[in-house]
Amino acid sequence: MPFQVRGQKGRILTSEEAEKLMKDQSLVSNFKQQKLESDAQKNWDLFYKRNSTNFFKDRHWTTREFEELKACREFENQKLIVLEAGCGVGNCLFPLLEDDLNVFIYACDFSPRAIEFVKQNHLYHTERCKAFQCDLTKDSLLENIPADSVDVVTLIFVLSAIHPDKMQLALENIYKILKPGGSILFRDYGLYDHTMLRFKNGHKLGPNFYVRQDGTRSFFFSDEYVAQLLTAAGYEVLVNEYVFRETVNKKEGLCVPRVFLQCKFKKPDRNRIDLTC
Repeated sequence: MPFQVRGQKGRILTSEEAEKLMKDQSLVSNFKQQKLESDAQKNWDLFYKRNSTNFFKDRHWTTREFEELKACREFENQKLIVLEAGCGVGNCLFPLLEDDLNVFIYACDFSPRAIEFVKQNHLYHTERCKAFQCDLTKDSLLENIPADSVDVVTLIFVLSAIHPDKMQLALENIYKILKPGGSILFRDYGLYDHTMLRFKNGHKLGPNFYVRQDGTRSFFFSDEYVAQLLTAAGYEVLVNEYVFRETVNKKEGLCVPRVFLQCKFKKPDRNRIDLTC
């Protein structure tokens, strides 16, 4: 069956896909879920130990997909201050540094090993970027970044790795270092993405939340869920839409539907007048 789109509600499932999701209702035990949460940092550290810097491709598409990375300056030659939350080994960080010479980037990640890989990269220079280990749901970003100082935060395939109960905490911590009027640029896995449908029975942690073989976890977002999450954390939602792609494997004759959610939201301006009062 060809890949179809149903407006803002995401893609239409085939009957086989719908049946598979219906049958997959058993959840991983509470004991194992608690262990996955307590071992989350260790599992991501092991991920980077196994894969080094070779797993993800460099994200040269970010400035194309998010024009704000180029266009959000208030005046010419303004130095843009960016936080890449969940930087991994720098697949987004270093293309941005190469593309824009007038930018300073803070970069943080849950995995200490990932941060070490960032610092070992020949493009890493402390006058242009600062990388540090951080649990977005616990550690205060304010220990490394001044309050109300960041123009743009990139949150790309990061929030999905955090337990749903803690996502709002991460967004609230980011809120503290973002300038009033500053933006968060978000891209992550959308509901019914092919990756979600590939999980076998026994990997489900909760609604739209799964664990991989290596112990890392992934959540799949609907636009409604993201909107509720962001407004609860105090942001204004500017863009909240599905992105549909097809990955074609000509050798195997496969056409794989990919579903992502792409959003832009901002911290309200301080001088905005609330007309509802």
